[in-house]
Amino acid sequence: MLTKLKARNFKCFEEVEIALGNPVVLIGPNNSGKTTVLQALALWTIGLQRWQEKRSERQSQARKRPGVTINRQDLLTIPHPQANLLWRDLQTRFTSRSEDDKQETQNIRIELIVSGVDDRGAWKCGLEFDYANPESFYCRPLRLDQDGQQRMPVPEQAAGVHVAFLPPMSGLAAVETRLDPGALNVRIGEGRTAEVLRNLCYIVCQNKPEQWKELTSQIDRLFGVQLNQPRYWEERGEITMKYQQKHSRRKGKALELDLSSSGRGLQQTLLILVYMYANPGAVVLLDEPDAHLEILRQRQIYTCIKELAGKSNSQIMIASHSEVLLNEAGTGQDQIIACVGHPHVLAQGKINEVLKALALLGFEDYYQAEQTGWVLYLEGATDLRILQAFAERLGHTGAQQALARPFVKYVGSTPKEARRHYYGLKEASPSLKGVALFDHLEDNNDVLPSEAGDPSQSRLQVLMWQRNEIENYFCTRETLLAYTDPALKNSTKLEQLTIQAVSQQKAMDAAIEEITNALQSLGKGSPWDAGIKASDEVLVPIFKAYSRRLGIYNAMGKKDLYKLVACIPPADIDPEVTAKLDAVAAVAEAAQPGSTA
Repeated sequence: MLTKLKARNFKCFEEVEIALGNPVVLIGPNNSGKTTVLQALALWTIGLQRWQEKRSERQSQARKRPGVTINRQDLLTIPHPQANLLWRDLQTRFTSRSEDDKQETQNIRIELIVSGVDDRGAWKCGLEFDYANPESFYCRPLRLDQDGQQRMPVPEQAAGVHVAFLPPMSGLAAVETRLDPGALNVRIGEGRTAEVLRNLCYIVCQNKPEQWKELTSQIDRLFGVQLNQPRYWEERGEITMKYQQKHSRRKGKALELDLSSSGRGLQQTLLILVYMYANPGAVVLLDEPDAHLEILRQRQIYTCIKELAGKSNSQIMIASHSEVLLNEAGTGQDQIIACVGHPHVLAQGKINEVLKALALLGFEDYYQAEQTGWVLYLEGATDLRILQAFAERLGHTGAQQALARPFVKYVGSTPKEARRHYYGLKEASPSLKGVALFDHLEDNNDVLPSEAGDPSQSRLQVLMWQRNEIENYFCTRETLLAYTDPALKNSTKLEQLTIQAVSQQKAMDAAIEEITNALQSLGKGSPWDAGIKASDEVLVPIFKAYSRRLGIYNAMGKKDLYKLVACIPPADIDPEVTAKLDAVAAVAEAAQPGSTA
């Protein structure tokens, strides 16, 4: 059984170490590296086979022998048009300056180290791969010193490991010719599973009749169909195969249909099971075996694969993004590798966090979390504009820098939504910092009582305004009057007012009085109270009345209220605003951009 994989400079992995068990479920969103982990094991297998074939002499002489050449077309399970696509960022070499100022070119090597254990004990086998040209590269045992004179020995146990990679089903060909084992493996490696299903069934039926009976029984139980034995037509070199649909009858007999008439889910399941029967005792790598299967079938097939692996003494590794498989694996205490951020073993009790990552988070969330190192949660876009305006008005440099280009997520007035999003991201970026700022919440048990939280801690700080909402902090008579004339920001001397400003000020006074009287008649108190909803109940109605009295277009909608921040007299800015900006700036400063550790 394989117990550990170390990969360096392979495709999207700079350096990764993954503990393996049996079974292993690689879970994560699309394009997160699940298949890459399986391909790393497949490449290690191919390299080991080529080394054993061409350098089978005594290991003591291994350091004297050059690497074996692997053609990219031999990578049946990792098809690529150019060999350098296997290297991280396509970088196969780098140049540096020596002490005597000479330019030196060195190879960047892919390094794959696989550890395992069997009845003879633990073993470890490392291989390195050097780029040669677009069509080929070299493979040799991993060097143990800088000059490559000492190399890691290739243990006998490693040579006995059989790794079988099964890509997802791609449909079924109408006609399937009989294939030799070599041609069969080539098509499977190239993902041409549509051309091999009948061949695999024929091999199991002819060579393992007991296993064939067991297979047909499983398909009958799962899908209610009876598989007929595959038939080889020697004169045409073709293999045909039919099945009986029990619930469909013709003249009293079960209807026989060609296998190509079956559903994709049946074909996918049959491919997985017959492949495992044909490769007993192997390390079986399954790429999305739940493809084409509805939820109930996904659970059944996963259980069936586990049972079959146990009977055949096989180790299975499954790459999937199915929430059903994640839950099923977690319930069965199976090993789960979370491919969110840096691939890592998922601790029991953290399944919900990965479920959130699968269901809620897109690639842009992971990317922004990695680039910024922190995330800001607000109720809406207007809150961000107001915070930016406050930072500018106060000259708060730290907050201005933090709020210039933040990773911001709008979650309404629901702290639970912010927590779900944040702790889902933390599975990918454990060092991620976060701060959430909400309007005053009635149910605020999970909100910090102050800004005393330590920003260096990798947790979400949930804060709230003491007043009803952020707009309350600039909802004052002085601010509204200052809006009618920019000169009133710092002065209220009457002689400085122009005739236009006087008329605007009178219109604002009248609008304020109108809304004040309306609120009092409704029993809602003063428009300047801390508990009133300043945006909808005060500011927006006042500006409607103000523009109506002046006979002008109302250019101050709710989304434009942030402009009032520039009109607040400095003495009227509540110290709480500064404290909140300090908290945001502290979290941003403690962030570690580009870190997934």
